[in-house]
Amino acid sequence: MVLSVPLAIILLAAPAAGAQTFDEAKAAYERGDYAVAFESLRILAEQGEARAQAFIGKMYDEGRGVPRDDVEAVRWYRRAAEQGHAEAQFMLGMRYFVGLGVPQDDAESVRWYYRAAWQGHVGAQATVGLVYATGRGVPRDDVEAVHWFRRAAEQGDAEAQLGLGNMYFRGRGGLLQDDAEAVR
Repeated sequence: MVLSVPLAIILLAAPAAGAQTFDEAKAAYERGDYAVAFESLRILAEQGEARAQAFIGKMYDEGRGVPRDDVEAVRWYRRAAEQGHAEAQFMLGMRYFVGLGVPQDDAESVRWYYRAAWQGHVGAQATVGLVYATGRGVPRDDVEAVHWFRRAAEQGDAEAQLGLGNMYFRGRGGLLQDDAEAVR
């Protein structure tokens, strides 16, 4: 069968089935159409779209639309994280922290948390505060802990607010012991 040139152009220009943009793929995921979401995200991810790569990591992490697979989740999170995607950096940090899909490695965990924290990721900021307060993966440094807890607490992060309150309660990190400020 020979197609006329105009018909061939129309067929080539016609959109493929499924979502075409990240937002459309995310909407497909949210309505439970995981197959369409995954296939659309996979195409975008292979084209280098960091948001799509991170989202595929989430799908493998949760086992939605694909079998739950920690190693695959890490692979996709890493691809996005290496492009500077803050949520993927945070998720990769969490996986190194507990050894999920990768060997447990506190230093590697902190490295990824720190990269996300510097981009303003509030969960990463709170976690960096926690690792400095406990000395897990970094030398214990209460001043740094207060700094990171404060950054996340000012954005409304409850865990960071608790951490900062604890620092006031104990008078750590260059803060004077202050029960009223600890309660606040």
